[in-house]
Amino acid sequence: MEFKIEHTWNNFPVSHDPVTIKLTPENAGILMEVSAPFFNDPTAPPGEPGKPFNGLWDYEVVEAFFLNDQTQQYLEVELCPHGQHLVLLLSGRRKICKQELPLKFEVSRTHWKWTGKAHLPWSYFPPSIDKFNAFAIHGSGVHRTYEALYPVCQNETGEEQKPDFHRLEYFKTFSLQLLMGEDWKQPGSDLWPLCK
Repeated sequence: MEFKIEHTWNNFPVSHDPVTIKLTPENAGILMEVSAPFFNDPTAPPGEPGKPFNGLWDYEVVEAFFLNDQTQQYLEVELCPHGQHLVLLLSGRRKICKQELPLKFEVSRTHWKWTGKAHLPWSYFPPSIDKFNAFAIHGSGVHRTYEALYPVCQNETGEEQKPDFHRLEYFKTFSLQLLMGEDWKQPGSDLWPLCK
């Protein structure tokens, strides 16, 4: 399953090669592969590569969100070209119940491109995921750019909205069964019963 982020958060075409996210089944979870232009703006976060870094969204990052629309429980995965990552479990819009979870994440980059591979264990996924969205952020100051797989629409009054990746109503239908097979059953998790 492959997705390309071809628009800004407010639905304008991006001016570079699109960020690509590929999801592949693994026995213990899903392999999430990212291929993206490397802007190196802003510079690397101060956190150690290979470790969680809180506030990663303020740097160059690609994010994927896996949502159970009925319970509003979702997994947020943030990957940085400098090797840091952030995994959040949320129960309700922006309500973090677990953060800075460990992640096996490998990254490589050139002057113009970076790729990353993150192994997402089943225990991180909320039960009955049915929605998905993905985002990319880069740039500093007035050049800060926010991109979305499924962008928002301008509001009815025509006023400019602000980027907000937790607008769950703009996520689109997603099925793990399409990825794993119709007879597949999602393994249980001891993390999500604690997230109420």
